Amino acid sequence: MTVQHSFSKIEKELLPAFRQQIGSAESTEDVKKFFVHTIMELINRASEDKLRPGYEDISLNTTPPESSCKFNFSDTITSNSDFETIWNASDLSNILDRFAAAACNRYTHLLKNPSKTEAKIRM
Repeated sequence: MTVQHSFSKIEKELLPAFRQQIGSAESTEDVKKFFVHTIMELINRASEDKLRPGYEDISLNTTPPESSCKFNFSDTITSNSDFETIWNASDLSNILDRFAAAACNRYTHLLKNPSKTEAKIRM
C-alpha cells in the first residue's frame, strides 16, 4: 500500500495571502509573478526545503487564455527525484490546479478590463 501525503495544510496557509495578492494585481504580469512566488513557496515547504525552485522553473501557461489555464515546470524541477516523489504520492497536482485556476481567472479578468493597467502605465 502506498502512502499518500496531503499538503492541504500548506495550501490553507498560503491561500489567503495569494488571494489578496492576485486580487490587488494591476496587470497580467503581476498575476504571473504572484502565482510563481506562491508556488515556489508551496514546493519548498512541501519538500521540506529539499527543493528550492527558481523563478524561471515555474510558469503560468495562459496561452490562449480561453482554454483551461495550467502551469509549467522546467526540466530542472520535473527531473528531480524529490519532486517526482511528492508529485506522485500527494495531492500537490490538485492544489496547483486550484492555484492556477484562481490566477487564470484574475488574468482573464485583467485582459478583458485593461483600463486599470493602462491607467497605471500612463501615470
